[in-house]
Amino acid sequence: MTKFYLLKIKSKIWIETEEGILISEGRVQLLQLIDATGSLNKAAKAMNISYQKAWKLVDASNKASGIPLIESQVGGNKGGGTVLTPYGKKLIVAFEAINLACWDFLDLELKKHL
Repeated sequence: MTKFYLLKIKSKIWIETEEGILISEGRVQLLQLIDATGSLNKAAKAMNISYQKAWKLVDASNKASGIPLIESQVGGNKGGGTVLTPYGKKLIVAFEAINLACWDFLDLELKKHL
């Protein structure tokens, strides 16, 4: 007999527009690392991906959104950097809430049908 209370359904979701993928788990991770490090380059290294790939992911999300998710800052005594826009931060919070709600729903459906 299977112990159903141990079963969990996992799924991957993403949000897209007609322009392409706006946000996904991987892009959320990249944005969170940009926020933590203040650098697209450092975030890419932390994810073990190239700077070019990281830039393409963020650029594609910006294009899909129409609203920038990050802003580059140049110069200053600490040099340049990259920061999340308020919209980028809001999008992360929304995605994580939706993703968690999706997993909770799927777990309930599993219990209901088994």
